[in-house]
Amino acid sequence: MLFNSIDFAIFLPIVFILYWFVTTKNLKLQNFLIVVSSYVFYGWWDWRFLSLIVFSTLVDYLVGIMLSKEENETKRKAYLWTSIIVNLGFLGFFKYYNFFLDNFITAFSFFGTKIQPNSLNIILPVGISFYTFQTMSYSIDVYKRKLEPTKDFIAFSAFVSFFPQLVAGPIERATNLLPQFYKKRNFDYSKAVDGLRQILWGLFKKVVIADTCAESANAIFNNSDDYSGSTLVLGALYFTFQIYGDFSGYSDIAIGTSRLFGFDLKKNFAFPYFSRDIAEFWRRWHISLSTWFRDYLYIPLGGSRGGNWIQIRNIFIIFIVSGFWHGANWTFVVWGGLNALFFLPLLVFNKNRQHLEIVAKGSNLPTIKEFFQILITFGLTVFAWIFFRAENIGHAFRVISEIFSSSLFSMPGFKNYIIIFLVFISIIIEWVGREQEYALEKLGLSWNRILRWFFYYVLAMLIILFVGQKQQFIYFQF
Repeated sequence: MLFNSIDFAIFLPIVFILYWFVTTKNLKLQNFLIVVSSYVFYGWWDWRFLSLIVFSTLVDYLVGIMLSKEENETKRKAYLWTSIIVNLGFLGFFKYYNFFLDNFITAFSFFGTKIQPNSLNIILPVGISFYTFQTMSYSIDVYKRKLEPTKDFIAFSAFVSFFPQLVAGPIERATNLLPQFYKKRNFDYSKAVDGLRQILWGLFKKVVIADTCAESANAIFNNSDDYSGSTLVLGALYFTFQIYGDFSGYSDIAIGTSRLFGFDLKKNFAFPYFSRDIAEFWRRWHISLSTWFRDYLYIPLGGSRGGNWIQIRNIFIIFIVSGFWHGANWTFVVWGGLNALFFLPLLVFNKNRQHLEIVAKGSNLPTIKEFFQILITFGLTVFAWIFFRAENIGHAFRVISEIFSSSLFSMPGFKNYIIIFLVFISIIIEWVGREQEYALEKLGLSWNRILRWFFYYVLAMLIILFVGQKQQFIYFQF
């Protein structure tokens, strides 16, 4: 079920009414309603894959119980690896089986040996990369004794399948989300209104910005051989704002929807395109995934505790794995490797933590230095997104070679002034609200009530005007 669909517009009020007016006096019944609603939400896409969520939930729940009863370290590791193997096994099979098979065949063909194994027509379950990481983090935290395992199977099932963030995050930690299912939740009007504002802004970014940019980005990338370098740059820019509006828009809708039900999810985007270097960008982009890899991969590998070569190795591992997490294509691996290269000078010169606060905090405008830092970082990010969007490595290099040709200085042959204007407006709004949790959190609250509601009305009308043919969220494929 898509957030930007009529189905969800009907589904959400029904669940909201049942949640606050029918089950509100019984916490277990509320949690059970969340589980059922989440399974309906996910099963709307393909009910067959509900069995994967149920099985993963059951495995990690039982692993947690067994870990709490076992003191023998060898057995505890065996239980932990059961969770890891089951979750990564599902992920590996559905997402990477044909990728590894194709590369296996190619490798043998290179040495003159032809093999013809059977590939499988595998459908990738929506959100599998998200909920497998979420359940794995629970087992790892219980193993490390950072978290007491739950004996409440309904609460744990609700944690795993919580519908607002089930298929595209944020990837929640059990330490944050699971305890919220143990406590009675009371309706908070101000919290619900705040959630609605965040949903409104998320829908604007998804429907008006991302989906509109997607049409132009797809037209340019799918016919890249027909366009000049200047047009291809424009296509890369369209995709840059498409993926941000799409993914951060989903996160805003998920977080806002959660607030309607009394839950607080972690922030997943913190205005990443205003970053002054790549390190800051990765502290602000897909925060839940970046911190997941930091805590469960980078730190166990040694983190920053070793010498320079150990740190460089760890940085490349985490970025390449992060790239591979996004999809079974070498373009994602190259994208991850490029970001590691961009990060490297900051690491070597110990500059990777120099921008911890949002840019121009307390000021209306950045300094000249900050402006050019933002511009350079944004340019590097756009360049890397070319590999992310390209069909394959060859396609990416063809696009880049045309960009760095004389045709870069010609007039773009594919431009949409409406999109450019809307993107510009969204950048202004995000800049004004950059010190908040999301752009509209406080924007307009001090305005005259009529003006404030007119602003919300315009955003809503633009969403309705541009909704047209709804497009699936990009990160559903990951």
